Amino acid sequence: MRRAGLVLLLSCGVSSMAMAGEVPLNQPAPAWVTKAPLDNATATNPDAPELLVFDTQSRIENGQLWTYTDKAVRVTSAEALNQLATLTLPWAPDKGDLIIHEVSILRDGKVIDLLAGGKSFTVLRREESLEQLEYTGILTATLPAEGLRTGDTLRLRTSVTTRDTALAGHVQSGFNLPTAPLRIGFTRTRLQWDAKSATHWQAKGEGVSVTPTRLGAYTQIEVTSTLPKQPERPQDAPARFRMVPFVETSSFADWADVSRVMAPLFATDGLITPGSPLAAELEKIKAAPSQIEKAQRALRLVQDEIRYFAVSMDGGNYIPQKPADTWTKRYGDCKAKTLLLLALLRGSGIDAEAVLANAQSGDTVPAHLPSVAAFNHVLVHARIDGQDLWLDGTGSGARIEDIRDTPDFEHVLPLRPKGAGLIDLPLRTPGRPLIALSVDADESASVDLPSAFSARVVMRGPLYATLSTAGAKLDTKQRAQMIEQFFTKMLSSGQYTDTAMTTDVASGTITLSARGIKSSPWEWDDKRMRRSLNNLHDALGFDPNRARTDWATIPVAIPGPLSASYDLTVHLPDHGKGFTVDGQQNAETQAGGRRLTRHMTMADGVVQVQERIDALGGEIAAADIPAERDKVAAMLAAEPRLVAPANTPRRWDLAVTGAAKPAQLAMLESIYASMIHEAEPGEPSAWLNRASLRQGLGDYAGALTDLTSAIAIAPDADTYLQRARTYYALGKLGDALADAQKARSLDPASGAAVGMAASLEAESGDLAGATQLLDQKIALGGKTRDGYRMAKADIIGQFGDPAEAIKIIDAMIADKPGSPSLLNARCWIKGTRSIQIESALKDCTSAVELSSDTYGALDSRALIWLRMGRLKEALADLDAVLLATPGLAPSRFLRAIVHAQLQQPGAAAQDLAIARRLDPSVDHTYARYGIVVGKPLASMAVAKEGLK
Repeated sequence: MRRAGLVLLLSCGVSSMAMAGEVPLNQPAPAWVTKAPLDNATATNPDAPELLVFDTQSRIENGQLWTYTDKAVRVTSAEALNQLATLTLPWAPDKGDLIIHEVSILRDGKVIDLLAGGKSFTVLRREESLEQLEYTGILTATLPAEGLRTGDTLRLRTSVTTRDTALAGHVQSGFNLPTAPLRIGFTRTRLQWDAKSATHWQAKGEGVSVTPTRLGAYTQIEVTSTLPKQPERPQDAPARFRMVPFVETSSFADWADVSRVMAPLFATDGLITPGSPLAAELEKIKAAPSQIEKAQRALRLVQDEIRYFAVSMDGGNYIPQKPADTWTKRYGDCKAKTLLLLALLRGSGIDAEAVLANAQSGDTVPAHLPSVAAFNHVLVHARIDGQDLWLDGTGSGARIEDIRDTPDFEHVLPLRPKGAGLIDLPLRTPGRPLIALSVDADESASVDLPSAFSARVVMRGPLYATLSTAGAKLDTKQRAQMIEQFFTKMLSSGQYTDTAMTTDVASGTITLSARGIKSSPWEWDDKRMRRSLNNLHDALGFDPNRARTDWATIPVAIPGPLSASYDLTVHLPDHGKGFTVDGQQNAETQAGGRRLTRHMTMADGVVQVQERIDALGGEIAAADIPAERDKVAAMLAAEPRLVAPANTPRRWDLAVTGAAKPAQLAMLESIYASMIHEAEPGEPSAWLNRASLRQGLGDYAGALTDLTSAIAIAPDADTYLQRARTYYALGKLGDALADAQKARSLDPASGAAVGMAASLEAESGDLAGATQLLDQKIALGGKTRDGYRMAKADIIGQFGDPAEAIKIIDAMIADKPGSPSLLNARCWIKGTRSIQIESALKDCTSAVELSSDTYGALDSRALIWLRMGRLKEALADLDAVLLATPGLAPSRFLRAIVHAQLQQPGAAAQDLAIARRLDPSVDHTYARYGIVVGKPLASMAVAKEGLK
């Protein structure tokens, strides 16, 4: 019998420790195995599947599981060849042996033995799970598939024996069954057992049909075909509805049998030696004034002082490490932590027992045969003062407030010497939120300005452990980026600075904080500015799909128990005068498996909202889904929103310098200054964002300074264009043109750069050069052609022959009749140049009627009404525009003209001041059209005979 040589390697992920284990090669398969058929005709059939053979046969006998596997794969591509270039076979040597029956290539009807000539497997201890804090002890046998080519069929037949002493002679096994659309030439899953094994079996899945047969002293079941494609199930269905098809066996009689077998592994008598270091820790725990505090001290000790590390070798799958070893090594897995916690609790006089659980799919446990394989976790069940406590030593940061929390394991198995059945885990609302977010937003100057805020989030549990560990490994820059990403996810887009992370071991929490800026949360709706106050909206969503007939009876799985809280403080303009609340200020309601608690106050211009969402866990029956959906819809509809008064201060009303500068604006400036200070080399975003703020406030000189700084850091076409607009607003036409041309040179394909450069060239007196530039782009055709044609019509309409401009628009309308944007453009040219006014009115009115966004066409029509001397109609259109978009400088300017003509000097002066602040060039622009402040109406209107 030839055996593989042992090669010991030292490299990343490979242990250097000594090991035992040999791999028998070219051994015949057991007599009870039936070799799967495979011939050359099948292997060379181009329509055959890649996986020609997938055969698994197992036998349970004398407390041992023998599993034979036969797999034959066609090499159909270079990618497949690379994947099969090296064979790897893992196994656990402490539980059994790996035996090689055949490694061969089938090529042109010939079988090539890859083990011929003394070739052998290399055996490695390759710990690939170390990053997951697990030491498995798994050995890996590897063999290069020498000479393998595309078109070959590679066949590998092996056996693995398993005997687990921890199971006291019991044997358990399970195999997933292949399903369509997976194509397999020959598939078989066969299980056999002798009468002495007292084995139970079951097969589950759509289309599974299994009938046991007797083969002498053995019982056999087998599945010999690929199952049909399994019914699709909704992702929010409980796990038991989404199980993959499987066949399993177990020699455990029932759950009580499993409980009895495993209970001795968690016996604690004599495990804490008097006078030992661990005994000293026990004495500290016993000094606590109450049983509940003793339990808390013990749990904290195990969670905080023992790091998680799983040892699965040498029987470690089920046999826990001794408490003294765990305390000395300061690491352990769920078994070791549970045994240590049990010893401490029982040593403190607390009634406690170990319970098995499935941490990911607890819902599926009752669907399986009784076996240890149904579980992957163990924790402690303690009983104190009539209360059941579920204490998990692998958790993180649990404190006295959390000790009554329950995990979402659904079903657990107590381990008792006399045995026990499955019990259901209760669902309790967590004592503390997993995430507690608080935001203090200064919006006290204007609903138009970005919100300046400070944010803080306190986290516990797994997040506490994960972020504490991650934060310790990051440098200052990386930590700031992580905090920014976290707040961006929680508060949506924003800009952050002054980030910090602090850990509080006493409370088992980690706190992230930052100051930030985000776009104004106020939105125009139903003729008022309104603001939502809810940041937990997504957590309330409940929209399960059960429309399909085969889904109609499937319940909805609710995550949890989980909790999150959100505290919001908003500082309002004008001390909150005139602000109201629309919706339900205070609430305590339950819908869709969530409980919402809200308390809201508004006083002295400060709004405070405290909200908590508890995801309750469990299930909602399919029959209850419609009612729960209605409850959730009502809950969401009742969310409170702030409503600003009609005369709330706007950004153009604010002082931007001096002692009168509002607090919100001062905070914005402070945050931007901090961002600029923290900016990375080559990153101009802080300057650009502050420039946008200053432009919005009418501080074009300040914006110019910031844009110049940004260009010095990272010159690009967009920033040059933004500075060109700023120069133009300040009346610096030459500088604006130079920047536009620079933008065009940096990005010749930029339509915005070409359009601005052409417009400024035309205004500078070079209309021919401007139109030539646009004609070059128009000649290229494509999707941008019409945009350049429109730009050409616009500059000719402003600086050239309006009839020629109208001709261009007419041709475009002929191609796209009824286009509201083209009708509005033609109306605007006629209005600004005072020609064809009556047809201009028809154009604008048609544009208003056809457009979904009427404000541009209404503004143009107001100009036509002014030309016609119909001031009341002009005022009505402008009022409609400015009611919805009060920050439009051209409409403000035009309305100032109308107010002045109607002898309303106060309103005229107010609109004029706002228009000039928003756009200092507005007088210059309208003077080009003959619309000048103080000019008599007769000089701006068109004589009746000239209207046509």
